[in-house]
Amino acid sequence: MTQRNSLAPSSRASRTVSWRVRMALVLLLLAAVATLIVTNTLLTDRFTTNTRQRVEVRLALYSGNLLSELRRNAIVPQLLSRDPALIGALNSSDFSTSTQRLISFVDEIGAASLMLLDRDGRAVAATDRNKLGSAHRPEPFFVNALRSNETVFTVLRREAGGYTFTYSRRVESQSTVLGVIVVEVDLAKFERAWAGISDAVLVTNSEGVIILATEPRWRGQTEAEALNVEPPNSAIQRAIQATADWTALPADAYVQGEAVMRMDSRIPFRGWKIVSFTTYDSVRERVNGVLALEIMGFAILFALAFYALSRKTAVRAALFQRESVELRALNARLQREIAERERVQKTLAVAEQTLAQSSKLAALGEMSAAVSHELNQPLAAMKTYLAGARLLLKRNRPDEAVTAFQRIDDLIERMGAITRQLKSYARKGGDALAPIEMGESLASSLAMMEPQLKARKVRITRHLPPDRVRVLGDRVRVEQVIVNLLRNALDATQAVRDPEIEIILAAGETATLTVRDNGHGIENLESLFEPFYTTKKPGEGVGLGLAISSGIVAELGGRLTARNAEGGGAVFEMQLPILGDETNTQAAE
Repeated sequence: MTQRNSLAPSSRASRTVSWRVRMALVLLLLAAVATLIVTNTLLTDRFTTNTRQRVEVRLALYSGNLLSELRRNAIVPQLLSRDPALIGALNSSDFSTSTQRLISFVDEIGAASLMLLDRDGRAVAATDRNKLGSAHRPEPFFVNALRSNETVFTVLRREAGGYTFTYSRRVESQSTVLGVIVVEVDLAKFERAWAGISDAVLVTNSEGVIILATEPRWRGQTEAEALNVEPPNSAIQRAIQATADWTALPADAYVQGEAVMRMDSRIPFRGWKIVSFTTYDSVRERVNGVLALEIMGFAILFALAFYALSRKTAVRAALFQRESVELRALNARLQREIAERERVQKTLAVAEQTLAQSSKLAALGEMSAAVSHELNQPLAAMKTYLAGARLLLKRNRPDEAVTAFQRIDDLIERMGAITRQLKSYARKGGDALAPIEMGESLASSLAMMEPQLKARKVRITRHLPPDRVRVLGDRVRVEQVIVNLLRNALDATQAVRDPEIEIILAAGETATLTVRDNGHGIENLESLFEPFYTTKKPGEGVGLGLAISSGIVAELGGRLTARNAEGGGAVFEMQLPILGDETNTQAAE
């Protein structure tokens, strides 16, 4: 009986402690839920307001940049319409240098393109050479410019989608209309810039039609029509989304089924308006970050409470300690792997340099095989001339024998020139730069490739300027690039019945050497200049020629580009800084 009474108070005390602990845990849970609800409401409103303010500032910046670009290009037609060179070209109908003059202006202006039209609306000069000779007589920018004394702004819908924005002004001389100068404004760059910063941005004209948009499908539609192209999710899906993301506010609109806030602003230009759609992701992330911290804090409190109630935490600590040891071991192994990777990368860099020289020597060996065949012909001719000279001397005809010896001397000079070219190509380029005449380098490269070109019966077409084109560089390395381009063009025309290679040397702001073939073109332009990328069969190349050539041109301050020609074949352009008189004098000093 006494024992029963002693156990009863202990049992009641245990139940009392358990009840108090449970009540404390329930109160802590209610406090956590209330704190999270209040925090979510206050921070969502605050961060949403901040986001809208940032969007307003961003729209003002977008609008200012757009207006600045339009106003900057608006003055260009007025200046070009007074250019004496363009007026003289329209008067004399000599447009040989007009296109090059427009090209020299377009980079400084920052316009998309420039075009000069004669009185009949025909493009006589253009920065886009594909537009030369095109007719624009019925175009609004031509007709309205002829009718107006001021600069005319025109918006045209393109067939492929999007719009073209142009400023045009007529060109006059002594009150006689000679033609029209057209400046195309590059507003597409703003679309690309906006796409990388905002979620969705559009610009509408005075009629509410979208003329600029980060979503290409929106152009040419009204805002309502554009948003209906991608309807919002169904009511059930929106309810599920709202339940899952309980920090979201009611949406202003839906873009591609996602809730967004809409902000607009007026552009002080012809009634244009800019509209931005911004998702709530930034608001949600910031609110959820704070809520995550609060949840973490309450979780720690719950963890401490459960730690007081259970000793399993000790087991967990041991488990965490074992995982920490494993993590340290993994970290040490990762450091060893990083060191090994760095060593392999250094070895790979040395191997790439070795392969580059090997590729050059392989090309040299290929040309040497062809040159050896080329040397056989002079040797055979020399043998014939020597036999003839011996016979002439026996017949006491020394004058005719001297002529034969002179021919033998000419053949020896020719053989020496061929071997000197091979020696020059075989040695490594020097670090010192010197003035180079591009025409001479081209002639030397063609001479080295002459046996292969003759064997393949390739028709070579050369277009050279009347004046010398000089650059500052290493002649051996420049000729290495030219030889690589010629060899690629020769390989590209293997399956063509009538192989042709066109070489154009032009001088403007840069010295440009263009090599075009009539092969099948380039399949993968993105990977063309990457090391070890090649379309040749195994054993015919390692894919380093264009990578090495691109690096050489870049080191000389230029660039090497490639594209597919419209009529078929590939076009390679090597652009190097041209050497003027002042630069030439400094280089000589």
